[in-house]
This record gives sequence, structure tokens and C-alpha cells, in this order.
Amino acid sequence: MITNIKKAIGFFLLAAVAGFAGAGVYDQVTEKHNQISGSQQVEKQPARLANFLNDKPAMAATEFVDASESSVPGVVHVKTSYSAVANGQQFYNPFRDFFWGDQGFKSPAPAMSSGSGVIITDDGYIVTNNHVVENAEKVEVTLNDKRTFTAKVIGTDPSTDLALLKVEEKGLPFIPYGNSDNVRVGEWVLAVGNPFNLTSTVTAGIVSAKARNIHILPDQQFPIESFIQTDAAVNPGNSGGALVNTEGDLIGINTAIASNTGAYTGYSFAIPVNMVKKVVDDLLEYGNVQRGFIGINIRDIDSKLAEEKGMSSLKGVYVAGLSEGGAAAEAGIEEGDIITHVAGNPVNTSPELQEQVSRFRPGDKVEVALLRGKSAKTVAVTLRNKNGNTKIVKNEMVSLLGAEFEQLSSDEEAKLGISNGVKISKLNAGKLRSAGIREGFIIQNIDKKEVRSTDDIISALQNKKGGVLIEGIYPNGMRAYYGFGL
Repeated sequence: MITNIKKAIGFFLLAAVAGFAGAGVYDQVTEKHNQISGSQQVEKQPARLANFLNDKPAMAATEFVDASESSVPGVVHVKTSYSAVANGQQFYNPFRDFFWGDQGFKSPAPAMSSGSGVIITDDGYIVTNNHVVENAEKVEVTLNDKRTFTAKVIGTDPSTDLALLKVEEKGLPFIPYGNSDNVRVGEWVLAVGNPFNLTSTVTAGIVSAKARNIHILPDQQFPIESFIQTDAAVNPGNSGGALVNTEGDLIGINTAIASNTGAYTGYSFAIPVNMVKKVVDDLLEYGNVQRGFIGINIRDIDSKLAEEKGMSSLKGVYVAGLSEGGAAAEAGIEEGDIITHVAGNPVNTSPELQEQVSRFRPGDKVEVALLRGKSAKTVAVTLRNKNGNTKIVKNEMVSLLGAEFEQLSSDEEAKLGISNGVKISKLNAGKLRSAGIREGFIIQNIDKKEVRSTDDIISALQNKKGGVLIEGIYPNGMRAYYGFGL
């Protein structure tokens, strides 16, 4: 019994000594830490989620906040008004058919419509979709700060569904161009626009795919579709708005949604900004888009084609045919070649190849890398215009009208008692001469829209289909009205 008591007392004393020793070690460590830290307080650090792929912290929420704050002021609300539809004429809109999933759906032309636009320069140039302003009689833009301006349509490109507007104002907030070639599937993006007339709306998602062709431009002779696909929520009214990355850079113009209901159901599509830059530059410099053609028929490579042609890889785009005397044939490209790169950029689908070629003009030399059998080759292709030469194409509408124009002097306006108009200085074969118009006629209105410049004439007629009414006056004061069809 006494022996057991002695053992218990021994264990107790041993435990006590160990406890005091541990406390002493803790005090020494704490004292040492305080000596190192000085008078600074040690703050508790919040837990952070880790990215197990690259061992970097997960993206902070402020990246969305900063990108939103920088891009929202650069997106505008675009409002358009249209002439009344006469004689029960029906208005066909392929984008409405796409949204509503009814290819036979037709309705009277709307009196009003709206969408979005992106300010790209501080002096008032704005990019939007062609379908937002097509056939519009008047275009107004409302800024994020609620100021409203009347916008002028500088030019349109139905083949890419883009349009360029201009408002007369300086010092505007704008969204800087990014580089859509650097966009990666899976990266975060923000869509900024005005869905359902709800201004300054931001939604977030990821890039789901690149170089999508969704066949939304069936009426165009040379449609170019190579959309960035995202799952950021986009609805009617977002058209023409901005797709930006987390740095707040513009990487695309939101254009369409895949939907059977007319509302967002999962995917949206944006025109890559590198394509947008080319279209804008052409509209500013030439008044229309200068499109280069390579002169080939192409096919995407799948397993069936690879087996049929004995290919060892599914990469690249297959040359299924050549335009006789076209740019590719002249450069030495042959049927059966596999194009792998255009201007150093890899191409694995028809939309990717179209997008790369669309960035160049007639006369530009483009390096094309290809495989012929097992041999790799690189050829320089000099692109041509749709007429088969390398010349810059003049504005087709001016050629169609067959006229040269000049601005009125203030003396001429005062003499005739008018405040606007453009004079026909020379008249050749074309629509105007066929309608009975003579040289010297001053065009004042087209379909009730005032004309003050040649650009106004082009804008009024660029995408017009059907009858056109021109009003004006001759230098002798005789007023006249003419009508013709386009």
C-alpha cells in the first residue's frame, strides 16, 4: 500500500516538473518573438483560398469591382427611331428570328428600338452592332452620367454586324482595346450593357469557347463569324455592349444569344475586339471595310476526313478547292494542303481562318504555313479584293448611285434660303440618273432624313432595301422629288 502511494506521488511530481518546463519554454519562445517583432502587434491573418493548379491565391473579388467601375462609364445606351411602315409593309429581322427561334416570324417595323454601344475614343467614337442601328432614322446615345447626344452613323459593316457612331463631345470616358488573341477559354469576363432598358448592367461569366460560327448572318454574301462564346448573362438590349476582361480592357462586342425564348438561357456571343479594330480603322479611313480574300474553299478536319485523306493529325484546315487565278493559287497553295497558321497564328477551324484573314486588306502579303503530305511549307499570299485585284474598293453605295458630290457654300444656301443639302457635282450612269435626277440637284432629304454631307447620303442608303424618296432643290429654285428602289 505504502509502495503504491509512493509511486503515485512520484508520477505527480514528474508531471508537475514537465508542465513547468513546458511553460518556461513557451515564455522563452514568446519573449524571443517579442524581441524580434519589437513594438508591433501581431495581427491575425484571414484565411485565403488557394489555387491548387499554380499555388497562387484565388482571384480577389475586387478584380470584378475594379473592372466594372472602369468599364461602366464607357458603355452607352443606344436608342433608335424608325419611319412608320407604309402600306402594311412587313419588317424582317434575322436577329429576332434567332432570338425567338421562329424563322417565319415577321412583324411590322418597330417605331423605337434600343441597344448598347461602347465608347472607344475620348472624342466620341462609339462601336455598336449593325443590327442595333440598321435602317434607323434617328440615333441617340445616353451616357452613364445621363447626358444624351444625337449620334451620326459613320459607317456599317453588315458582314461582321458592326457599326461606328460619332457624337460631338470631348473628354468622354472610353474603354481601351485589349487583345482578343490572348483571351483564354476559362478566364473570367464581364458583360456590360443595357438589357431590357436597364442601364449600366454588369454580369460575369467565363469564356466558354472561341471562334464560334452560329450562322446568324445568313443574308450576307461574305459573312464573318468567329465569336467569343461566354456564359455571362446577356439579354436583348445588351447588343453592342462591352465584353471586358478583369483588367477592364475591351475584348469583344456582345452581339447575340443562343435562345429559343428570346431571353438568356446559357450562352452569349461577342465579336472579337481584334476584328472590331480592323473594321473601325477601315470605316474611318475608307468609308467602307476593305476585305481581303485568299481564294480557297476550306473544310474543318474531323476523324472521317482524316481517315479518308490518310492524315495523321486533326490540326489545321483542309484546302478543299481553289478559286481560279485567286490569291492562294497564285501563291502556290494546292488542293489537299492543310493550312496550320495564318500570319503566325494557329488556325484549326474555318472561323479561325476567316478571322485571321479578315484582319488584312487587299494587297497585303500574309504568311501562310501549311502541310503538304509530310512536308511543312510557308508561302506569302497577296490578298485580293472581291473583284480579283489588289486595289482598295471604293464605297459601293457611291458607285451604285453613280454621282460625285460637293458641299454647298454658305452663299448658295443663303441664295436658295436653305440650311442643309449636298450638291451633285457630276452624274454618271447609276441609280440617280436612272431616276431622272440631273447634275446640280441639291439633295436635302432622303426618306425624310436631313442630308448635310456625303456621309449622310451613304448612311441613309447603306443598308436600305426597297423604295427610296429623295427631296431637294435645283440651283434655279425648283423643288423636286424622286423615287427609286434599292
